Amino acid sequence: MNREEFAASIDHTVLGPETTWADVRTVLDEAAAHGMNACIPPCYVAEAAEYGSDPEAIATVVGFPHGQHAPAVKRDEAVAAWEDGADEVDVVINVGRLKAGDDGAVADELSDVVAAVPVPVKVIIETALLDDAEKRRACEAAVAADADMVKTSTGFADGGATVADVELMSEYLPVKASGGVGSYEEAAAMFDAGAVRIGASSGVAIVEGYPE
Repeated sequence: MNREEFAASIDHTVLGPETTWADVRTVLDEAAAHGMNACIPPCYVAEAAEYGSDPEAIATVVGFPHGQHAPAVKRDEAVAAWEDGADEVDVVINVGRLKAGDDGAVADELSDVVAAVPVPVKVIIETALLDDAEKRRACEAAVAADADMVKTSTGFADGGATVADVELMSEYLPVKASGGVGSYEEAAAMFDAGAVRIGASSGVAIVEGYPE
């Protein structure tokens, strides 16, 4: 992977609860300058699409961060994000439903989101809250829903991406490793484990760490 391809595999992210439009503009500008994607809160997608910066893609989140929105709300949120200009959506599964064994409900709500928008859908399974068997069931639900990618973490649980989780998840779908990836070396380890995308608030540092 050359530097340009590497940068285009990074989702430079700002999703904290205190995120302002000024914060989002900074991320958009940095993403555009370094050839990265930007992952931003849904409330700013319309402004980002009009802003005039040019990241590789604008991603946003759905059902974030806990995944407990009603299924229809997740679907409508995804549609609104796409209509506002999002190029990709990252949707959080309902972890409680999964843990209760209601995998059908998890897959059905993901299917509704995937069917509702003509853009790639990544499924955030929140690995820190799941054991390996549950991670596999979450990935199977994403496959059943025809999702494009699975993603490790929201960044709001106690834990983030690990090499072991990326290896497990990549058995099912392409993986976005997100949560705790802060350097080029850490990103490279995730790619080596099978990830195809990295989500990180440290996107600039990661790209600038690419060896010359």
